[in-house]
Amino acid sequence: MLKVYNTMTGRKEEFLPLKRGKVGMYVCGVTVYDECHLGHARTYVAFDAIRRYLEYKGLEVNYVQNFTDVDDKIINKAREESRKGGADLPILIKGIVKKYTGEYFACMDKLNVKKATCYPKATECIPEMIEIIKRLIEKGYGYEVDGNVHFSVKSFNEYGKLSRRNLDECSHKTRVALEEQKRNPMDFALWKKRKEEPLWDSPWGKGRPGWHIECSAMSMKYLGESFDIHAGGEDLIFPHHENEIAQSEGYSNKNLARYWLHTGFVTLRQEKMSKSSGNFFTVREVLDKYPPVAVRFFLLSTHYRKLIEVSEEHLEAAKRATERIAACLSNVKKKGMGLSRSMQPTSNRIAIESAMDDDFNIPVAMGIIFKLVSNVNVLTKNEDFVRAAVLAADIESFCNVLGLKFRADEEIEEELLSLIREREQFRQRKLWEEADVLRQTLLSKGITLEDTPRGTQWRRL
Repeated sequence: MLKVYNTMTGRKEEFLPLKRGKVGMYVCGVTVYDECHLGHARTYVAFDAIRRYLEYKGLEVNYVQNFTDVDDKIINKAREESRKGGADLPILIKGIVKKYTGEYFACMDKLNVKKATCYPKATECIPEMIEIIKRLIEKGYGYEVDGNVHFSVKSFNEYGKLSRRNLDECSHKTRVALEEQKRNPMDFALWKKRKEEPLWDSPWGKGRPGWHIECSAMSMKYLGESFDIHAGGEDLIFPHHENEIAQSEGYSNKNLARYWLHTGFVTLRQEKMSKSSGNFFTVREVLDKYPPVAVRFFLLSTHYRKLIEVSEEHLEAAKRATERIAACLSNVKKKGMGLSRSMQPTSNRIAIESAMDDDFNIPVAMGIIFKLVSNVNVLTKNEDFVRAAVLAADIESFCNVLGLKFRADEEIEEELLSLIREREQFRQRKLWEEADVLRQTLLSKGITLEDTPRGTQWRRL
């Protein structure tokens, strides 16, 4: 029985999809105005692993993840570029969105994150947003003042049910100033009156949507008014997801999502990783130094709901861990043994599935995998290759479920082979520093080296 921790109820619950055999899953995506940092990667790697496990269980997952492509951060960046003598604002905005959408996919591809079923963009769903806002006004949840439309939080009796805050706590904790047009300081924007691009026509005049209404429109358009899983980072619980619930459920009179899942913060130097504070590593920076499989392993090595601290020490440990798994699988294959997976559930497989069924407890599953690695290494040393191959098949199978991809050793690009030869020449001339630089270069490209009496041996991570 699969159980998931539901932020809405604050407890683990049996996972029961609304439709048998099918799962609707919405994950809040990035605002495409800059490079992704490791906090973003943690969220998308975690939910990718969860999606993969649901599919392993035989469920068909409709995985929807949006791009926020209209936002003040994007517009401000475009204005900065415009002041430097760039093109018109709408053209600059499109260029910024295209660039950083591409950067997102480049990083996620390296981390082996599967493509979503679809990636709706906010600007593609403006008509749906307008229809929702019109209905909210009709039902008394929204109100218009001088071309701006706000959601009245007091009109939604269950406001605060996800974050478990009452309105007084919300107002106090966020220190929201009362704007002249608002009835309550916690009321939030559904539609913003604007005179400059980007803007759209609406019944309330020209303007653009508020941030929260975007996800309501996109999730309901592609998954329906009620779906199974709504997911995102812990920082989105309040106010974003709380506001999504209020406007979506005010509109439809239905529960937006059955289960709410959230990833814990990623910290750097014991502080939350964020662009606003400047306390972050971009995904690209980390991938320039560490193999993608090691970075993915690191991001999965702590339970998805728990805080995870980034450090070189932790990333190095993840690199060594993935090297150990890769070496184990490579050694079995080099003995000419195919990894034949048993058709019957093995005790190892049952133990790993039991861990994963407990709110996707990947760290516990990984602990079992490493016990198997130790057993395989002993069996291989004792030349019991048949039993080693069976256990290795379980290792490889669950690494695949977690998206931990180890490339085959058989082939290597000529460019990398040339670097290996060059490093060997440096070693023969005792140029150790130059040799170490090339070792790190190869490692960043997914090649690990072992210097032996027979020469330098290489394998892929």
